[in-house]
Amino acid sequence: MKTTPFTETHIALGAKMHEFAGYNMPIEYSGIIDEHLTVCNAVGVFDVSHMGEFWVKGPDALEFLQQVTSNNVATLPVGKAQYTCFPNEEGGIVDDLLVYHYEPEKYLLV
Repeated sequence: MKTTPFTETHIALGAKMHEFAGYNMPIEYSGIIDEHLTVCNAVGVFDVSHMGEFWVKGPDALEFLQQVTSNNVATLPVGKAQYTCFPNEEGGIVDDLLVYHYEPEKYLLV
């Protein structure tokens, strides 16, 4: 089973670990209700290091992202990220995405 750079930290913090997409991932720490309330009232962190990464670069990068994501990527400043989704042709969602704007004409999709 694969690990992420945070696997040992998750284990040291007492996470209940389980296989997910071939990785040893944390499933739960203190319980779903407690964790839900913590995210609502404070902050939550999600380990994305097991997810796929796709670079989109070049003069047509923005135009491409405007066609394949649901948000307006043109409003995303360099150095910021945007939570969006990859819709299908029927208006449903294939998957959610994070779009990072690294520099002009260079984006990272996770």
